[in-house]
Amino acid sequence: MSRRTADRLTAVLTTLAVTVTPAAATLLAPAGTVALTPQAGTAAWLADHRRLPNPVTSDPAGVHRFLTSAGEVERRDLLARYPGVVGALDGAPPELRYAANRLAMRAAGPPYRDRDGQFLLFDPRGDGRVAQVFGDLATAGRIAVLVPGVATRADNFWTGVGGRSYRAPAVQAADLYRSATAQGPGNLAVIAWLGYDAPDGVTISSAREDLAQAGAVALQRFVAGLVAVRPQATIALLGHSYGSTVLGLAAPGLPRQVTDIAAFGSPGMGVDDVTQLHTTARVWAGQSRGDWIRWIPGVRLLGLGHGTKPADPAFGARVFTTADVADHDHYLSPGTDSLTNLTRIATSGTDSDPRP
Repeated sequence: MSRRTADRLTAVLTTLAVTVTPAAATLLAPAGTVALTPQAGTAAWLADHRRLPNPVTSDPAGVHRFLTSAGEVERRDLLARYPGVVGALDGAPPELRYAANRLAMRAAGPPYRDRDGQFLLFDPRGDGRVAQVFGDLATAGRIAVLVPGVATRADNFWTGVGGRSYRAPAVQAADLYRSATAQGPGNLAVIAWLGYDAPDGVTISSAREDLAQAGAVALQRFVAGLVAVRPQATIALLGHSYGSTVLGLAAPGLPRQVTDIAAFGSPGMGVDDVTQLHTTARVWAGQSRGDWIRWIPGVRLLGLGHGTKPADPAFGARVFTTADVADHDHYLSPGTDSLTNLTRIATSGTDSDPRP
């Protein structure tokens, strides 16, 4: 091992040691197998005599064709019988998913029962899964999907990690949508997507990519579902913190409709330079000087770390300014240059939009 590699290894292990001290066997254990969690009610759905499409393995485009060709009576019957499946069914018409998730949220009781909004996903099991839409997805020509990072769960999706609203995906997405609409009428829809189990905090799980790999597979299916229902729309994916790692691992399997990928406050996207993402999308990056993430070494060793940080010039991303962001959590806060630049990426992503 070279001296440089040894120094980098020491740095990453030292950084991890301040937050967690797992056994060596845990550090070196192989990554787990990626498996999507079946929606609530999947077994009954698959047992239905109508031979319904498998909600985990069926192509979202095929799901869309099946449901749009079904009659209104049949769609309403599926909605009433299997709201847990229909609400999370990638490729299903948005209005059908909204109605299914309203039923599921009412059945879940407090604090979800009275929550207003348009939801493409709701599952209270475990840490929970939620995807909320701001704007009119049915007519949107541009869709921005926000992927949050560590410690995000369904029970803090609206209130924020630690009760801090600026760490709430729903608040961040609403601020992004308001920022875009303040510039004039447009056809943007913004989605706050918590479709994966995020790490519980800055622990050994956040230094590994197991959860990001599972999130990447779920995100690829979710985006394929968006393309199935809005094939003419273009898509921007915005990943904060560990959410950017999810984006990096998903990138090679994303469709051409994804034209922009933005990583901010990122520990790394799972690769060492932008070419390894194997995407035709423009890749943007921002990192505040006050963000503690800068102390995380940009390495991948022994199954730990996420590679070169995308704001590093060596990575090759298009860097946007975050000069008035004070920490790790305010990249989407109103009044910041970061929100201004992320709004420009979300709405158009043209080369001249974000400020360098």
